[in-house]
Amino acid sequence: MKFRKEYDSIGNIKVPNDKYWGASTERSKKFFDIGEIYVQKILIKSIAIIKKAAAIVHRKDKQINSTIANAIIKASNEIISGKLQDNFPLKVWQTGSGTQTNMNVNEVISNRAIKYLGGKLGSKKPVHPNDHVNKSQSTNDVFPTAMHIAVALETNKKLLPSLNLLNKELKKKVKEFNKIIKVGRTHLQDATPLTLGQEFSGYQSQLQDCINRIKIAIKEIYFLAQGGTAVGTGINTKKNFDKKICKEISNLTNINFKPSLNKFAALAAHDSIVNFSGTLNTTAVCLLKIANDIRFLGSGPRAGYGELSLPSNEPGSSIMPGKVNPTQSEAVTMVCVKVIGNHTGITIAGSQGQFELNVFKPLIAYNILQSIDLISDSSKNFAKYCVKGIRANKEKIKKDLDNSLMLVTALAPKIGYDKAAEIAKKALKNNTSLKDEIIKSGLMSENEFHKIVDPRKMIQPA
Repeated sequence: MKFRKEYDSIGNIKVPNDKYWGASTERSKKFFDIGEIYVQKILIKSIAIIKKAAAIVHRKDKQINSTIANAIIKASNEIISGKLQDNFPLKVWQTGSGTQTNMNVNEVISNRAIKYLGGKLGSKKPVHPNDHVNKSQSTNDVFPTAMHIAVALETNKKLLPSLNLLNKELKKKVKEFNKIIKVGRTHLQDATPLTLGQEFSGYQSQLQDCINRIKIAIKEIYFLAQGGTAVGTGINTKKNFDKKICKEISNLTNINFKPSLNKFAALAAHDSIVNFSGTLNTTAVCLLKIANDIRFLGSGPRAGYGELSLPSNEPGSSIMPGKVNPTQSEAVTMVCVKVIGNHTGITIAGSQGQFELNVFKPLIAYNILQSIDLISDSSKNFAKYCVKGIRANKEKIKKDLDNSLMLVTALAPKIGYDKAAEIAKKALKNNTSLKDEIIKSGLMSENEFHKIVDPRKMIQPA
């Protein structure tokens, strides 16, 4: 491998000839070689969007000549489109402001622009990574801005469409199962009946509430820290730069971003992301309940609840032929546990805003973007490969309903709570039906029993 010499304030360092990063990135590779988790592509893309937007503003305001600005824009476009990915080698665990990642993007854009203009890689001429690419910016406002852009893009592009798809499939099941009456369960014990559609309506309503919460919380994410520079004062920027760059970022993303109302808060705290993560945490709690219920109701096929038949997508066992496992539900539940853990990390990291800067930014960015990604993918798969194909085992459901002792609840208004409880206990002890015991007791006739104990009358108020 051939190398070239690049330099920074520390001195010279060798950089691979076939890469566009510079001295800062090369040092970061050495000193922050921690773990195997790399900065996400969407965050790199978001930083490139900022660099492009800044270059557009500076070109319009004649802060940077058009030749240099256009070269920066061209290089930024390549990164935004997904090119040059092998030029971003840094791990998540770095300086808490994310300086190394910001400089990585600055250097790649600078060197790529230099190549366009016929210059020498690493010379910083005619395009300097700090003086031109990072002009009017600091990592301290670039990184939180990129976090917000990335969250907004991923939420609108992936998260909400995936959750809406799952919501749609649950709505279909509500309608499909609307007339199937089944045993309800509380405390894992038999309870009064409801329809399978009503049960699924609870799942759908939960999820709809989560979607609504996300739509509300994302509005806070649309406020950007850009323009605050080092500590929030906006030093080294021109008046209204924050408004101008937000306008350009909005044009590039089709999202209506606005300057943060207080740049000091935007740099020192990340409460809006903590809050947004809270909605993902709640969504994880919701999905965990739904996925667990579905896998429990599908347990069996002969020694479990067996009320639902789940799609068979792959062999369930390496040793037991023909076994079908609730794999999609299991994947969702694991994702939910991870998202809940991510939220704990974000919560603690969000509290680490000492004075004018929070120095846990890379962790916050990684966790929130991973949570969005995991919920998006698992919800989509759950909708397509599980919920859509769920079928009701009507015979098993009817059998359990007919044998349910909690139908006795309908008798209580007629014969009183205590006598109804006595009838239920006798039926359980003698392994008989409620009808048999109530007739044996002489409290009512068979006709009277059937008039009162009608599951169809027990699924709604009288």
